[in-house]
Amino acid sequence: MSINITSHKEKLLEVYRNSFDVSDISNISDEMMNFLKIITDNIDRNKGVYTVLITLIVHKLLEPAQDIRLHQSKMENGFSARTIDTKFITPTLKELGLPSMAESGWLTRSLEQPYPYTLDYKGEISGEGMKEAFLKVIDAFQNDPTITENMLRIILNKAILFKENNLIEIRKLDNAEEISIRVIIDLLKKHFTEKYDTWGGSKLPVLAFYAIYKSLILEVDRYENCRLEPLGSHTASDRTSKSAGDIQVIKNSRVFEAVEIKLDRPIDINMARIACEKIMRFNSERYYILSDKGVLEKDQSEINELISKIKEKHGCQLIINGILPTLNYYLRLISNPKRFFNEYIELVEDDTELKTIHKNKLKSLVEEMKKIKCPQCLKLVSETDNCDGCDKTFGVECLTYRGEKDSEGELAFCGKCEKE
Repeated sequence: MSINITSHKEKLLEVYRNSFDVSDISNISDEMMNFLKIITDNIDRNKGVYTVLITLIVHKLLEPAQDIRLHQSKMENGFSARTIDTKFITPTLKELGLPSMAESGWLTRSLEQPYPYTLDYKGEISGEGMKEAFLKVIDAFQNDPTITENMLRIILNKAILFKENNLIEIRKLDNAEEISIRVIIDLLKKHFTEKYDTWGGSKLPVLAFYAIYKSLILEVDRYENCRLEPLGSHTASDRTSKSAGDIQVIKNSRVFEAVEIKLDRPIDINMARIACEKIMRFNSERYYILSDKGVLEKDQSEINELISKIKEKHGCQLIINGILPTLNYYLRLISNPKRFFNEYIELVEDDTELKTIHKNKLKSLVEEMKKIKCPQCLKLVSETDNCDGCDKTFGVECLTYRGEKDSEGELAFCGKCEKE
C-alpha cells in the first residue's frame, strides 16, 4: 500500500488547528472521556501510547475502510503504521513543539508486538489503567467513525495545554552582562544536583554538553568541519540505543567523538563494556563516559585494563572523567562562556522531556545569580566583599587576597590598591 505522506501531515495540521478549543465536542461518552483522560494525563510518561494513537487516528481519517488495529504490514490486510509515524507523525509533532518520541511510538517494546490492537492484545503496556484505556479507545474509533476526529482533537488539545504549561521563559544574559566560569559551574552544579521529585533531571548535563560542543565546533581546531547530531530521547537504554552516545560529533559522515553522561550513577564495568561495543560499531576516535559519582571502586582496575585494550586494539581513547570538571575545562577553551550559557538556557526552555520544575529551577537560579554583580566591573560574581584599601565593594573574584591579616582574617585589595 502506498502512503501519501503529504496528506497525513495536512490532515494532522488541519485537526491541530481545530484543537485549541474543544468545548463544542458532545458526541463522546463519559466512559470514553475517562479513558482519554488516563492517556492524556500521562502524555509525558507514555509518549508511545499517545504517539501511536495519533498515528492510528490520522490514518483512519484518511483511510476509513482500513482496520486500524492491524498496525503492521505483515498482518493480513494490515498497513505499516510505524512508517507513517516515523516519516510523518513524529516529525510534525516536533515541528509543532508538542510532546513526541525520538523517532517513533513503535520503538516502545510493548507497542511493537506482532499482534493486532484488539481488546485481548497480549503486549504489556505500563501505567495504571493505560492498557485498557489504549485498547478501548482504539476499539471505539474503529467501530464508530463519527467520533474519530473529535478523539484526535481531545488528545491534541491536551498536548497543546501540556506544551503551554511547560513553557517557561528564562531571561538570557544581555550584551552588557559578563559572567565568570566559576559562576557558571556553581550554577550548573546546583541545577544538576537539585533533588527533583520527578524524572527527567538526568538530561540537564546532556543539554549542557550539547551547548558547549556547539561552541567547541565553532572555535576549536580539533572540531573543524564537524557537526552535532540532533539530541535524541534520554530514555532509551544504552545497549538498545541506536546512537553512539548522548552527544555525537560527526566528521566525514562518521561518529568522530561521542559522550555518554551518567548523573547520580557511578561508572561501572558494564558501562565501560557497552562503550567499547559502541566504539567498535561506530569507529569513534574518542569516547567519553562522564559521571558526577566517579568510578565504582571495585571495577576500577578492570576498567583501566579495558581502556588500555581498546586503545591498543582500536586506537580510540576511552576517557572517564567527572561531569563538572570536564565542563570547566571546556569552558576555558572557548572565548565566550556567555554564549554557551545562553545556549544552555535556550535548550532547557525548548526541551519537551524536561518538566516545569527543572525549568523553573534554572529560572530561579539565573534570577538569583543576576542579583550579585561586582559594582565596579559589573561582572556576575558568586560573592562580594569590601576592598580593605579603599573600602569600596567588589566581587570576590576581582579582589586580591594578600598574606596580611587583621582581626577579621586575610586582607583583600582591589587592583588599584594592590598596585599602590
